[in-house]
Amino acid sequence: MDPVRNPYAPGAGQRPPELAGRDRELQQFEIVLERVARGRPERSMVVTGLRGVGKTVLLNTFKSMAMQRLWGTGKIEARPDRSIRRPVAAALHMAVRELAPRHRAPERIEDFLGVLKAFAMRDASAAKGTSHWSPAIDVPAARGRADSGDLEIDLTELFVDAAAVATDLGVGIALFIDEMQDVQVQDISALCAACHELSQSGGPLIVVGAGLPHLPSVLSASKSYSERLFRYARIDRLDREAADLALIAPAQSEGVEFTQEALDALYEAAEGYPYFVQAYGKVAWDLALRSPITAEDVRVSAPEAEEELAVGFFGSRYERATPAERDYMHAIASIGEEPVATAEVAEILGRKPSSLSPARDSLIKKGLIYSAERGLIAFTVPHFGKFLRSQPV
Repeated sequence: MDPVRNPYAPGAGQRPPELAGRDRELQQFEIVLERVARGRPERSMVVTGLRGVGKTVLLNTFKSMAMQRLWGTGKIEARPDRSIRRPVAAALHMAVRELAPRHRAPERIEDFLGVLKAFAMRDASAAKGTSHWSPAIDVPAARGRADSGDLEIDLTELFVDAAAVATDLGVGIALFIDEMQDVQVQDISALCAACHELSQSGGPLIVVGAGLPHLPSVLSASKSYSERLFRYARIDRLDREAADLALIAPAQSEGVEFTQEALDALYEAAEGYPYFVQAYGKVAWDLALRSPITAEDVRVSAPEAEEELAVGFFGSRYERATPAERDYMHAIASIGEEPVATAEVAEILGRKPSSLSPARDSLIKKGLIYSAERGLIAFTVPHFGKFLRSQPV
């Protein structure tokens, strides 16, 4: 088999050649876009799921859908050590730049850019009246709008003004936030408040977030009305039909087929997780001698695929953990079925649950485990427990 023609694409946020099994989510977002275009009230949207199920791919696809409708779009990736003020400013700057050439009143664009510049330059960590960063916007910063220093007030005013620019053109603006669970607590509160104001005023600006399974609880802890503020979409592994399609369709475009036994073996190995489907499919293609790809090809190639996953997908995350955090994760893995009780982890380690809180909280911040329900924890990465059970304690 020619490796140059290999269609499979295991990568971080890299769109697979066949986006299988996500029709429901794509249709939901299409409805959101259409309702906003018609001036109907609509909620922003949040996609959640484990790592490797395709959240970033879906977010990028949503962004493309909005751009096809001539919307202004911007995207950020949240980080736990950084406020969203400047990234949001940069993303909305990009969104309005997409709209500006079609706007018939340049002064309206300049007015908004003045507000955007004032918002971006107001840094609570800087000395009064100064900023560590000045955006490349060739207009003077506005005064008295989105520059109070209170992110909730400023973000609300900025969103309202951005939505007004979009209204002039009869389109919308979409702000996409990846790794949304990493937005700082006070920033999440401000973001929810700004979205709440937009939902009441009907402004054509939506926020589309993607994050780990506990993101809804993070939003709910910030604002009690967040469960009514967003349209939630939980994505998981693919069913058998979708997983087979993700393998078959790209291969057929290259004139290659799989035997049914090969598809059975691939589904058993990948369990329908999109990243694993691509990873096992790629190696099976590379090591197969000819079409059709057989179950024997899958059997021979599986160890290489597992080795690549152990180094790149699992190992890189494992290496980020401290020895104490690794002990904690090994204890979770030894229990088996997830989620597991924190009290049970403490019992295995022979420690009091309270003494393990620093390790647990650090692992949550690093995105290695999550707690969607009080007292229960689970890995954010599929098959991570299986990987850990193969590692020396």
